[in-house]
Amino acid sequence: MLVLADVHLGKVNHFRKNGIPVPVRAGIRNIEILVSLVDFLQPVRVLFLGDLFHSRFNSDWDAVKQVIAHFKAVAFELVEGNHDVLEKIHYEQSGLQLHGTCLDEGPFVFTHHPIKNVPEGKFNIAGHVHPGIFLGGKGKQGVKLPCFYFSREYALCPAFGEFTGLSAIQPLPGDRTFVIADNQVLEVQ
Repeated sequence: MLVLADVHLGKVNHFRKNGIPVPVRAGIRNIEILVSLVDFLQPVRVLFLGDLFHSRFNSDWDAVKQVIAHFKAVAFELVEGNHDVLEKIHYEQSGLQLHGTCLDEGPFVFTHHPIKNVPEGKFNIAGHVHPGIFLGGKGKQGVKLPCFYFSREYALCPAFGEFTGLSAIQPLPGDRTFVIADNQVLEVQ
């Protein structure tokens, strides 16, 4: 299973439509990376943890339908997020399987928003937060990078969409954080 959070397709188009100059390429790149990942990993399922789309119906919708049609052997599924505002019929007609706001599978509970009280014996995997961590150097330089954040009860996935912000997290003792840098996933100590 390939699990992705916060793709926010159509966000570039939404900003451009409202007069904010954003390069068109920023939106296309998300689809290209999605296709490359599915092609390379060959998952049986792709699970989007909410906010697959950023806003109302837009041209990126056609691109998603083409991706789903191209990978006929892959099940594309969506746990609904706060930006997934289209009528359910649009998602279903595209071939996406909807799970509402929660998908409970074995020890995992997949959601868009992190669960405050994770049920006993379960582990929550969520999106929504767009976690990032600031790494500083000795020369007072620094960089903020997207990250995967793991506590005892839940994991936060970074936003998949390239045109999204980051929310700085403060890991607690015992938590694990993995940054994405130079096409690698590296643990931060």
